[in-house]
Amino acid sequence: MAEDTNIILESKEPALGKIEVAPQVLEIIVGIAASQTEGVARMRGSLANSVTELLGRKEQHGKGVKLVFDGDELAVDVYVYLDYGVAVPKVALAIQDNVKQQLLFMTDLDLREVNVHVEGVIPEKTAQQVDPDNLFNQSDEGDSDQ
Repeated sequence: MAEDTNIILESKEPALGKIEVAPQVLEIIVGIAASQTEGVARMRGSLANSVTELLGRKEQHGKGVKLVFDGDELAVDVYVYLDYGVAVPKVALAIQDNVKQQLLFMTDLDLREVNVHVEGVIPEKTAQQVDPDNLFNQSDEGDSDQ
């Protein structure tokens, strides 16, 4: 979770005024950039986030992101779950590149660091086939005695 203070962006034309960005906006940018990286299954969230998503509310894109703004520098911690079978270092580097690129493009902020924390690996779901004629998977061999 980000601090409650807004981050002031440096304007090339100070006569126009100052630009302030809420930390939640940066969290959303980082969360979307990280979750759209190929190989990322989902971001880490709290139990409350999971419950609200189950109830049909929108996914919170800022979950799994921690911002630390220290003076002029911004450090980002991203907590992710990866798909099973991906190259972890490759995906982590892609997350770092995507996050840095999107923040620079959208806010003109330069990051000090992007730390990627892999919380786990999510295996592929295998679709189970249910035969409507044999719901309890009973074999026909034992039925021949009747």
